[in-house]
This record gives sequence, C-alpha cells and structure tokens, in this order.
Amino acid sequence: MANKYSGKEQYPMLFSPIRIGNLRLKNRIIGAPTSPSMITANGHFTPEMIAYLGEKADGGAGVVTYGEGIVHSKTGKSHNKQLQLDSFGVKQGLVSATRLIHDNGAFANIQLSHGGMYGGLASVGGDQDGCDVAYGPSAMTMPAGEVKEMPKEMIYEIIKSYGTAAKLCKDCGFDMVQVHAAHGWLFSQFLSPYYNKRTDEFGGSLENRARFLLMSLDEVRKAVGPHFPIEIRLSGDDCTEKGLHLDDCILVAKMVDDKVDLINVSCGNHEDPDMFCRTHPSSFYPHGVNVYLAAEIKKHVKTPIACVGSLNDPAQMEKILEEGQADIVELGRELLADPYLPQKALEGKTSDITPCIRCYECFGETTKSESIKCTVNPIMGQESFIGCTACKKVIEKKKVLVVGGGPAGMEAAITSATRGHDVTIVEMSDKLGGNLHPAGAPYFKKDIIQLCDVMINRVNKAGVKVILNTKADAEYIKNFAPDALFIAIGSNELVPPIKGIDLPNVVMAIDGELHPEKIGKKVAIMGGGLVGSEIAVSLNHEGKECTLIEMKKEVADEVNPFYRGGLMPEIEKAATVLTETKVKEITNKGVICEKDGKEVIVEADTVLCALGFRAPYDVVDKLSELVDEYYIIGDCKNVGQIYQAINQGYYMGLRV
Repeated sequence: MANKYSGKEQYPMLFSPIRIGNLRLKNRIIGAPTSPSMITANGHFTPEMIAYLGEKADGGAGVVTYGEGIVHSKTGKSHNKQLQLDSFGVKQGLVSATRLIHDNGAFANIQLSHGGMYGGLASVGGDQDGCDVAYGPSAMTMPAGEVKEMPKEMIYEIIKSYGTAAKLCKDCGFDMVQVHAAHGWLFSQFLSPYYNKRTDEFGGSLENRARFLLMSLDEVRKAVGPHFPIEIRLSGDDCTEKGLHLDDCILVAKMVDDKVDLINVSCGNHEDPDMFCRTHPSSFYPHGVNVYLAAEIKKHVKTPIACVGSLNDPAQMEKILEEGQADIVELGRELLADPYLPQKALEGKTSDITPCIRCYECFGETTKSESIKCTVNPIMGQESFIGCTACKKVIEKKKVLVVGGGPAGMEAAITSATRGHDVTIVEMSDKLGGNLHPAGAPYFKKDIIQLCDVMINRVNKAGVKVILNTKADAEYIKNFAPDALFIAIGSNELVPPIKGIDLPNVVMAIDGELHPEKIGKKVAIMGGGLVGSEIAVSLNHEGKECTLIEMKKEVADEVNPFYRGGLMPEIEKAATVLTETKVKEITNKGVICEKDGKEVIVEADTVLCALGFRAPYDVVDKLSELVDEYYIIGDCKNVGQIYQAINQGYYMGLRV
C-alpha cells in the first residue's frame, strides 16, 4: 500500500512507530520538556499553559512533555513560579492539560524534578519566593549563599515524594513520566564528586552517589506499575570539572538501564553561565552538537535512547535515527518556533517549517514577564486568545498594499492574503527580506537566512503580488488606491555628526555585513550594541582585527541575558573592547577617542559605523494620511527586533 504522506517515504525512520513501555508512539518525535512560567502563584497550570501544551500536540509530535514539575515544594522549588505537584488543587489543571494533549493526538509526559540546593538559592530562573533553606548533598558556600547538607530523613522524604508525584500524574492522565537527573539539579548534584562530599551511603563512590537517584526510580516504578513508561533525563557529560564526564555518565546509564523505558541524554548545567548555552545550544554551536553523547551511551545500554540539541531539520533527524545514534529525537525550542514541524515533515512540506533562530527570547520572556514568546512564531504564548481568529476568512475582500518587503511587511502580506484579501507588496530593493539579509550574514546566523527563505516562499504561496525595485511614494499610493495600507518601510541607520564620518574608509554596518569585501584588515567598530558586537564576532571569524568602541559601561547590554551569555565569550575572543569611550573624530588612519579623560587612538583600515537606527517618522506620518485604513508596522513604527516585526505584521494582518 502506498504511503498517504510523502514524509513517510522521505523520512521513514522519523515516522516509524516505536514502543516505549505500554505506549506505541506514532513517530520518533517528542516535544522536549519545557516549563515557561505560565503558572499560578500556588503552583498550578494556567489556561495559557494548557493551550501552549495543546498546540504542540496538535502539531503532530508523538509525545508532549511538560518540564520541571516539582515533587517536594518546600525544598525543591528552584524558579519563581513552578508547577508544584504537592500543592493542593493542582490536579484540575493537570487533567485539563492531559485531556487536551490526548484530544489533539499525542501522549502526555511530565518531568519530575527537584532543584536541590537551588531550591534555596537565587538561580537563573528564580530570585524570589524561594525555599527557606538551601539543601544540597553537602554543606558548602555558594556565591548565592550557604548550603546545608541534606539530612537522611529528608532524603527519604523526597524519595517518597517522587513516588507520590508520579502516582498523582498517572491519575491525572499522563501517559509517562520523566525523572530529571541532569542539568545541575538535585540528582545531578548528588552524582557530582565536586558537590557531594558525604561520607554516608549517599556519598563516596559513584554507586553511592547514585543511590538517591536509583531509590527514587524504584519508588516511581512502585507507584506507577510495571508497564507504565518511565523516562530519565541524564547528562552525557556535565562539560565542567564540577561534574561527571562521559565515562562516568555511561556508568550511570548502565545503573538505570533496567529501571527505565527511555533514556534522554542531554548535557551541561542550567546554573553555570558558561554551560547554559551548551545545554540549550546557542547559534555558536552546530545543530545537533550534543547528539554524540547519546550515540555513545546507546552503545552501552539496551534501553531506547532519545537525543536533544537544537535540532530543527527533519533530514538531520532522519540521519541520526538511520545511523543508530538515537532511537528518538526530542525537540525543545524548535517546537516553539513551529509546533507543526512534525506534521509539515510528514506531509512533505519541510520548506514551510519555521526555523528556531536560537535567540533565547523564549527564555528571556519567561523570566521577564512570567509568560513566553517566540521571535518567529507570533502565536506562541497567546494560543488561548487566538482561537479561530487566525483561520477566519474575510467577508469583504479588500485591495491591500504593503509598502516594504521586510519581515513585518511579508508577515502582514502572508496573513492578509491567506485570509482572502488581494495583496500587493512594493519593495524598493531587488529582493524581499529587508534587514533579515544583513542580520543573517554572520556565519553563526544562518538560521535567519533560512527564516527569510521560508517567509518568501509563504509570500509566493499565498498569492501575494510582489513588485521590486520600486519606491511606493505618495503619488504611487494614490494611483494604486488601496482599501488598506501597510506601512513597513523600516528604519534608517544613524549617521552621527562626527568629524570625518564622510571619509572613504567609513562603512555603514548594513553595507559592511552584506559586503565584507569592503572591510580592511584592521577594523574599528563604532557602537557596541547587538549589531556592532555580532559584526565584531563575524569579522574576526574572517581573520579581521577588531576593536569595539562603546559609550556605555557594557556592550550588548540591550540583549536578553540568555543570548548575551553565549555572545559575550565570543566578543571577548573576537575584539578589543573599549567601553565608556567616546568617538571624537575619524581620520584616514582610524578613530580618535576619549576614555577616562584621555585621548585614545584606535588605528584602523576601516571604520564601521554601528550606532543604531531611527524610524523615519516624517515619511510615515505623510503616508498614513493617504488611506483611511492604515497600519504602521515594524521598525518604522518603533525600532525593534525581529519579534516586533513579525508579531505586528501578523496581528495587524488579522485586523484588515
């Protein structure tokens, strides 16, 4: 019988079923555990969280996993707002979540976790409402405070709580549970010879250090029964001297081999700033950077293995499975960028998969506003509010003109045309994409170029008319006579009145990103924001000697801390950084600056100007007066990031 879906022929391993315990998974894709802060103060699911999980299931993943359900709140709550499985009243939200996941065609999984010492210390995800005391394997002083040795009585109490939590989750409809033993949390701390200095049966040898974990797994098994699937998340390498290395992790995997049904292999430490961007790989790492750890552990156990590591390409996933590196792939941020990746891959629509650009805005929003957002997916975090608005066809078909073909203009055009309007984009340059092209020029930002290609394909598929190399001025718009007008003309680079700014050795940032051949060997970069900082990293990769000049105390200070954590080490390797430094004059030989009241000369072949952008409000105001129904979107509304452009384009596209 021929396959109904072309993806089954293209990715036969990815879409082959697999049995995990008493479950037959329809494919080899699991939504990896994520835990945005859409949780009540009592530690319960909000409707927004339930909707978030439901859409992942609707997108076609075989299993959807919620991350970090805390089993022992009074000692293990490591973030400001976390699901507390021992909180009275928690069941109703869990049941609603599992019902929606099931109704949308997937199995429901939940991660059982405990923050260990971070239950009582300020952590990456929590600086408020922590536990009264920080309990770890051993007494020690951490930068965030004092840690007390966890008493044996508490260890046994927590072991029991794992069983109680697992039984509760099963009763609420979860089809499997995952025990978190990685990323520097409780079991990871006990496994580590650096943190665990105990002399009792829970310290010393690796077997003793693993005892807490093994006893907890036994308690979970007793609670859920013999056939109910238990997954464990292990590190393949803690990637630090403070933890385990691959050989140690292989031994731990062997210890749990007979106790679990699936081993998820990750790495690193959530609380180590140098490791966070490896645990959740940044754009400076290749996609699939951590898969080799899963592949090595798989050689030593009989239990199926799941891998993680910023996977977003079904072809790469298929290769991983085909080569036997893993049995299952787990996708975290990629299923925020596009929850429908599994379904699109199944239907052979991979060119329409929205790539995760690894910007960490999802993490940043969780800590900033206790919600979640995604730069490239405007629905993320708002699933419960959108309803059927997105798919509602228009009653009155309108003639829509979009002026500007950057990300905001393209998204507005796609959304408006998909709903049934007659849409035209007019773009001044010779191609669509706007600033996505310079933004995607650095060697580590190729995901943005992929995003641009996906959006251009969607413009064409939606039937949008595209007119290039044309300026849509007031006369053009009057002659076109649109019913609705989108103004998406972008922003202009700032050209400050610095003496020498018009010299031939001065190159503007966008021009430099698109035409690196214009850049000399020694480069002085004026402006240490995100644009200037990333240019420095990119140019250094091409063999340039860079100096980054910034008036503020810090470079890239406007960037969310998670992305910045990965960016800063690259900046430090790539450039000489001069902060609190003011540019006074540009000469043929470089830049004359002032720092600490003294003159500093930065010699350079090329002076690159990356001093920001400004919205052309005067032009925007004039164009807005031409059409009664108009929408201002993207950088010409207020200079922002890709998130604002796509978000505004999408939601204003729904309003036409």
